[in-house]
Amino acid sequence: MALAQWWPASQWILLDGSERRAVFLHDAVERLGLGDRVSVLHAAAEVAGRDDRQRGRFDLVVVRSFGPPAVVAECGAPFLRPGGRLVVSEPPAFEPSRWPPDGLARFGLELEKRAGSDDASVVVLQQRTEVSADVPRRVGIPARRPRW
Repeated sequence: MALAQWWPASQWILLDGSERRAVFLHDAVERLGLGDRVSVLHAAAEVAGRDDRQRGRFDLVVVRSFGPPAVVAECGAPFLRPGGRLVVSEPPAFEPSRWPPDGLARFGLELEKRAGSDDASVVVLQQRTEVSADVPRRVGIPARRPRW
């Protein structure tokens, strides 16, 4: 929501698989007067990523506290159009092995850059190609059997 406030010409969809958090987000959006350009979707990323209304439609996906890199890549990539970016909140100490080029390529992604400080960092991944139709896998499978 902070990004939506700072970027007033933008449209946002906040996705959360928890009904309790989705209700909280919806209430916060309304209280902040952002309802005309910020909506809340209560769904698992694996389900929303297969929905034609969400799939391949976004220029930017921001991920925070979602899961390990392989899960983030598999669940985030389907939302992006080619050229779009997946921005992921990361621990301060950058570990390149967390984002292997061959693993990212399975989802059409490529590591574009990393920015950070002693306290926090982000990784920016660019969607180079469309994601194959079998991505993401069913709910829970990416976390139980990550691709890398």
